[in-house]
Amino acid sequence: MTISIDDSINKEILEKTFERKPTFKINPIILNRWSPRSMTGEELDEDTIMSLFEAARWAPSSFNNQPWRFIYAKRNTKYWDKLFFLLAEPNKIWAKNAALLVVVISNKNFEYNGKFSITHQYDAGAAWENLALEATTRGLVAHGMQGFDYEKTRENLEIPEDFDVMAMMAIGKRGLKENLPPNLQEKENPTDRKPLNEIVMEGSFKRK
Repeated sequence: MTISIDDSINKEILEKTFERKPTFKINPIILNRWSPRSMTGEELDEDTIMSLFEAARWAPSSFNNQPWRFIYAKRNTKYWDKLFFLLAEPNKIWAKNAALLVVVISNKNFEYNGKFSITHQYDAGAAWENLALEATTRGLVAHGMQGFDYEKTRENLEIPEDFDVMAMMAIGKRGLKENLPPNLQEKENPTDRKPLNEIVMEGSFKRK
Protein backbone atom coordinates (compact mmCIF):
# COMPACT_ATOMS: atom_id res chain seq x y z
CA MET A 1 0.00 0.00 0.00
CA THR A 2 1.42 3.37 -1.00
CA ILE A 3 1.38 6.35 1.34
CA SER A 4 1.46 9.69 -0.42
CA ILE A 5 3.97 12.12 1.06
CA ASP A 6 4.26 15.75 0.03
CA ASP A 7 7.15 16.43 -2.37
CA SER A 8 8.82 18.69 0.19
CA ILE A 9 9.48 15.70 2.43
CA ASN A 10 12.74 13.97 1.66
CA LYS A 11 13.28 10.24 1.25
CA GLU A 12 15.10 9.91 4.58
CA ILE A 13 12.02 11.02 6.52
CA LEU A 14 9.76 8.66 4.59
CA GLU A 15 12.10 5.74 5.27
CA LYS A 16 12.17 6.50 8.99
CA THR A 17 8.41 6.05 9.08
CA PHE A 18 8.90 2.45 7.98
CA GLU A 19 11.52 1.45 10.57
CA ARG A 20 8.91 -0.22 12.79
CA LYS A 21 8.72 -3.99 12.60
CA PRO A 22 5.57 -5.82 13.73
CA THR A 23 5.76 -9.20 15.44
CA PHE A 24 2.90 -10.41 13.25
CA LYS A 25 1.76 -9.14 9.86
CA ILE A 26 -0.63 -6.18 9.96
CA ASN A 27 -1.85 -3.48 7.59
CA PRO A 28 1.07 -1.06 7.02
CA ILE A 29 -1.22 1.94 7.51
CA ILE A 30 -1.67 0.90 11.15
CA LEU A 31 2.02 0.24 11.63
CA ASN A 32 3.09 3.55 10.16
CA ARG A 33 0.66 5.83 11.95
CA TRP A 34 2.63 7.91 14.43
CA SER A 35 2.67 11.45 15.79
CA PRO A 36 5.26 13.76 14.21
CA ARG A 37 5.43 17.36 15.36
CA SER A 38 6.95 19.06 12.34
CA MET A 39 4.43 20.58 9.94
CA THR A 40 4.84 22.99 7.05
CA GLY A 41 2.27 25.63 7.97
CA GLU A 42 0.44 25.11 4.68
CA GLU A 43 -3.35 25.25 4.72
CA LEU A 44 -5.54 22.23 3.92
CA ASP A 45 -8.41 22.47 1.49
CA GLU A 46 -11.97 22.00 2.73
CA ASP A 47 -12.46 18.63 1.03
CA THR A 48 -9.38 17.20 2.73
CA ILE A 49 -10.47 18.50 6.12
CA MET A 50 -13.96 17.09 5.78
CA SER A 51 -12.63 13.74 4.55
CA LEU A 52 -10.77 13.38 7.86
CA PHE A 53 -13.96 14.02 9.82
CA GLU A 54 -15.85 11.71 7.45
CA ALA A 55 -13.48 8.90 8.41
CA ALA A 56 -14.15 9.60 12.08
CA ARG A 57 -17.90 9.57 11.44
CA TRP A 58 -17.81 5.88 10.52
CA ALA A 59 -16.29 4.66 13.77
CA PRO A 60 -18.20 2.05 15.82
CA SER A 61 -19.98 2.99 19.04
CA SER A 62 -22.23 1.45 21.66
CA PHE A 63 -25.88 1.49 20.47
CA ASN A 64 -24.57 3.53 17.52
CA ASN A 65 -24.65 6.52 19.84
CA GLN A 66 -21.76 8.31 18.08
CA PRO A 67 -20.86 10.42 21.13
CA TRP A 68 -17.85 12.17 19.55
CA ARG A 69 -17.93 15.82 18.52
CA PHE A 70 -15.15 17.88 16.93
CA ILE A 71 -14.63 21.62 17.36
CA TYR A 72 -12.02 22.86 14.89
CA ALA A 73 -10.17 25.95 13.77
CA LYS A 74 -8.29 26.45 10.50
CA ARG A 75 -5.16 28.55 10.48
CA ASN A 76 -5.55 32.11 9.20
CA THR A 77 -9.17 32.27 10.36
CA LYS A 78 -10.83 34.17 13.20
CA TYR A 79 -11.16 30.94 15.19
CA TRP A 80 -7.48 29.96 15.19
CA ASP A 81 -6.32 31.95 18.22
CA LYS A 82 -9.34 30.79 20.19
CA LEU A 83 -8.04 27.22 20.07
CA PHE A 84 -4.31 27.93 19.78
CA PHE A 85 -4.12 29.82 23.06
CA LEU A 86 -5.65 26.85 24.90
CA LEU A 87 -2.45 24.88 24.25
CA ALA A 88 0.31 24.43 26.81
CA GLU A 89 3.39 26.50 25.96
CA PRO A 90 5.55 23.51 24.87
CA ASN A 91 2.88 22.47 22.37
CA LYS A 92 2.54 25.98 20.96
CA ILE A 93 6.17 25.81 19.81
CA TRP A 94 5.41 23.23 17.12
CA ALA A 95 1.60 23.30 16.77
CA LYS A 96 1.81 26.88 15.46
CA ASN A 97 2.59 25.31 12.07
CA ALA A 98 -0.49 23.09 11.97
CA ALA A 99 -3.17 23.64 9.36
CA LEU A 100 -5.94 22.65 11.73
CA LEU A 101 -6.50 22.45 15.48
CA VAL A 102 -9.28 20.23 16.78
CA VAL A 103 -10.86 19.74 20.19
CA VAL A 104 -12.40 16.30 20.71
CA ILE A 105 -15.34 16.04 23.09
CA SER A 106 -17.67 13.17 23.91
CA ASN A 107 -21.29 12.97 25.05
CA LYS A 108 -21.36 11.15 28.39
CA ASN A 109 -24.94 9.99 27.94
CA PHE A 110 -26.93 7.96 25.43
CA GLU A 111 -29.14 10.15 23.30
CA TYR A 112 -31.96 7.60 23.11
CA ASN A 113 -32.54 7.38 26.89
CA GLY A 114 -30.32 9.99 28.57
CA LYS A 115 -28.50 7.38 30.66
CA PHE A 116 -24.75 7.34 31.22
CA SER A 117 -22.72 5.53 28.57
CA ILE A 118 -19.81 3.74 30.20
CA THR A 119 -18.09 3.33 26.82
CA HIS A 120 -18.42 6.88 25.47
CA GLN A 121 -14.70 7.62 25.86
CA TYR A 122 -13.81 4.29 24.26
CA ASP A 123 -16.09 5.14 21.35
CA ALA A 124 -14.62 8.64 20.92
CA GLY A 125 -11.16 7.06 20.86
CA ALA A 126 -12.26 4.85 17.98
CA ALA A 127 -13.34 7.95 16.03
CA TRP A 128 -10.00 9.63 16.67
CA GLU A 129 -8.15 6.56 15.43
CA ASN A 130 -10.22 6.50 12.24
CA LEU A 131 -9.29 10.13 11.63
CA ALA A 132 -5.62 9.49 12.37
CA LEU A 133 -5.47 6.54 9.98
CA GLU A 134 -7.17 8.55 7.23
CA ALA A 135 -4.58 11.28 7.78
CA THR A 136 -1.80 8.71 7.48
CA THR A 137 -3.11 7.50 4.11
CA ARG A 138 -2.89 11.12 2.91
CA GLY A 139 0.62 11.71 4.21
CA LEU A 140 -0.66 14.13 6.84
CA VAL A 141 0.25 14.63 10.48
CA ALA A 142 -2.50 14.03 13.04
CA HIS A 143 -0.96 14.55 16.48
CA GLY A 144 -3.14 14.06 19.55
CA MET A 145 -2.47 16.08 22.72
CA GLN A 146 -3.50 16.35 26.34
CA GLY A 147 -1.26 19.39 26.83
CA PHE A 148 -3.89 22.14 26.93
CA ASP A 149 -6.15 23.86 29.45
CA TYR A 150 -9.23 21.68 29.88
CA GLU A 151 -11.16 24.13 32.06
CA LYS A 152 -10.62 27.09 29.73
CA THR A 153 -11.54 24.88 26.79
CA ARG A 154 -14.90 24.07 28.32
CA GLU A 155 -15.51 27.71 29.20
CA ASN A 156 -14.18 29.40 26.05
CA LEU A 157 -15.79 26.96 23.62
CA GLU A 158 -19.08 26.83 25.57
CA ILE A 159 -19.01 23.05 25.97
CA PRO A 160 -21.97 21.78 28.03
CA GLU A 161 -21.46 19.70 31.18
CA ASP A 162 -22.89 16.54 29.63
CA PHE A 163 -19.85 16.40 27.32
CA ASP A 164 -16.35 15.41 28.43
CA VAL A 165 -13.42 17.32 26.99
CA MET A 166 -11.19 14.50 25.74
CA ALA A 167 -8.17 15.79 23.82
CA MET A 168 -6.87 18.17 21.17
CA MET A 169 -5.16 17.37 17.91
CA ALA A 170 -2.96 19.27 15.51
CA ILE A 171 -3.25 18.34 11.83
CA GLY A 172 -1.19 19.45 8.89
CA LYS A 173 1.21 18.66 6.08
CA ARG A 174 4.36 16.88 7.17
CA GLY A 175 7.48 18.99 7.59
CA LEU A 176 11.18 18.31 8.01
CA LYS A 177 12.37 17.59 11.54
CA GLU A 178 15.14 20.16 11.02
CA ASN A 179 12.42 22.82 11.26
CA LEU A 180 11.93 21.93 14.93
CA PRO A 181 14.03 23.11 17.89
CA PRO A 182 16.92 20.68 18.68
CA ASN A 183 15.20 19.15 21.71
CA LEU A 184 12.14 18.27 19.62
CA GLN A 185 14.21 16.98 16.70
CA GLU A 186 15.45 14.26 19.05
CA LYS A 187 11.85 13.09 19.57
CA GLU A 188 10.85 13.22 15.90
CA ASN A 189 11.02 9.48 15.30
CA PRO A 190 8.44 6.67 15.40
CA THR A 191 8.40 4.87 18.75
CA ASP A 192 8.18 1.15 19.40
CA ARG A 193 5.44 -0.59 21.37
CA LYS A 194 5.35 -3.03 24.28
CA PRO A 195 5.61 -6.69 23.26
CA LEU A 196 2.39 -8.65 22.93
CA ASN A 197 3.16 -10.81 25.98
CA GLU A 198 2.94 -7.68 28.16
CA ILE A 199 -0.48 -6.58 26.93
CA VAL A 200 -2.34 -9.77 25.98
CA MET A 201 -3.51 -12.24 28.64
CA GLU A 202 -5.44 -15.43 28.11
CA GLY A 203 -8.13 -16.29 30.61
CA SER A 204 -7.40 -13.81 33.43
CA PHE A 205 -5.29 -10.80 34.37
CA LYS A 206 -1.59 -11.45 34.79
CA ARG A 207 0.79 -8.71 35.89
CA LYS A 208 4.00 -8.73 33.88
